[in-house]
Amino acid sequence: MGYKTIAWRKSMRVTLDYNNMTSAVLGEKGISPKQLSAYRSRAAKAWQYVQKNRGKDELYMGWTELPYNQNEIVKDIIETAKNIRSKFQNFVVLGIGGSALGPTMAFNALCHLHYNDLPRNKRRGPKFFVEDNVDPVRMHDLLDVINPAKTCFNVISKSGATSETMAQYLIILDQLKKAGVDVQNNVIFTTDANKGNLKKISDEYGGIKSYVLPDGVGGRFSELCPVGLLPAAVCGIDVKALLAGAEYMDRLCRTNRSMYKNPALMCATLQVIAMEQGKNLHVMMPYSDNLKYLSDWYCQLWAESLGKNVTLDGEPCNVGQTPVKALGVTDQHSQVQLYTEGPFDKVVTFLSLKKYAQTMPIPHGCENIPDVAFLGGHTMEELIQAENAATAFALTKAGRMNYTLWIPELNAFTLGQLLFLFELQTAYAGAMLNVNTFNQPGVEEGKRLRLLCLEKRATKKRKKNSTLTPQTIPLISFD
Repeated sequence: MGYKTIAWRKSMRVTLDYNNMTSAVLGEKGISPKQLSAYRSRAAKAWQYVQKNRGKDELYMGWTELPYNQNEIVKDIIETAKNIRSKFQNFVVLGIGGSALGPTMAFNALCHLHYNDLPRNKRRGPKFFVEDNVDPVRMHDLLDVINPAKTCFNVISKSGATSETMAQYLIILDQLKKAGVDVQNNVIFTTDANKGNLKKISDEYGGIKSYVLPDGVGGRFSELCPVGLLPAAVCGIDVKALLAGAEYMDRLCRTNRSMYKNPALMCATLQVIAMEQGKNLHVMMPYSDNLKYLSDWYCQLWAESLGKNVTLDGEPCNVGQTPVKALGVTDQHSQVQLYTEGPFDKVVTFLSLKKYAQTMPIPHGCENIPDVAFLGGHTMEELIQAENAATAFALTKAGRMNYTLWIPELNAFTLGQLLFLFELQTAYAGAMLNVNTFNQPGVEEGKRLRLLCLEKRATKKRKKNSTLTPQTIPLISFD
């Protein structure tokens, strides 16, 4: 395969151009060599922290080893995916957070943009759906377009106690029972190896096909484990190439403590400098419809990892940078006005393709209208690349920080590189900010309050037929 040759891997290397972050280009609004050099020691310590703690499950850093330790799992996933493609008309992921954002992102990145609309003989697998919400209309409408008996459902939850996912599961379980289908035949779990509710359910049924969400892998870092690999494989994505790309980027970064040779460390350092200069917004702007949902995935990774109110030393802080998703060219016509003339509080990351999967020639026509006729003879690839370059130039001219990650072409290998670069960047940035990159106490608090809200609602229902007094639940209610 191509990704196994040295020359091909080098030709597919994702590269970083951060000139538009520097004072050499932006003047006093940019980062000077002296300022960047001042962060060298801090960046090196962050690199060392990540290296020292690689693979430690107790610190939720097991994700660092995913490119290396899954040979047998991947073999099983590929075989299972082959079986699913031959048996089912639909494949549905039930999950939320990283369990849904990752599969959605990879599917959109590497499959036909109208995949589900293709005839069966042109698709590489069953129709693909990800249910990542508990909007009742959404679930109702899904059931309008699938036959549960001819659908494989992948239920993803580490604990089996994720309320949103388990609510979806209960609905699907009921649908399968009504269809007279054995759950074991149409359901696959991705969950904890030894404990949790899905393990209990599997045992009750005498065993449901299950994959392990490893202990040291948090949801937002889980795309390169069975959480993301099974859905990707079902859709015909080369999961070996995806992991090979992640390994390639990891080796580039783990062998270089210098931020000048380590692209993930440089990205982290640039962002930390920008944050500490008041750039509190980070815009992720891919110039590719296929990468649209990479921005969604990245927003969770960056926000949930770095938005913290206490340091590792227990000192109060309120750090983090709000990620914003934008899509080129679409959002040139909605957001870029703000980015070029609004507050100096943003850094823009461009994801730029050197080569698109299609070129799409623009025919000649409208010769009597010069500002239309000039398009003839060009291609849409040329046009979108020109738009990308023009936006970067406009921001730079206005003194706005931006940098570009160049992608030779979009394939499983280069996507794997991007994912691991962003995961390492996030880990490095968290270490530089001295926060716990891998917990999410703010999310857990929301879960606790959700249970209280449901309890209050249930108590109100009981009160209609009894003399019970409803509990007083502070802060939030359904009213």
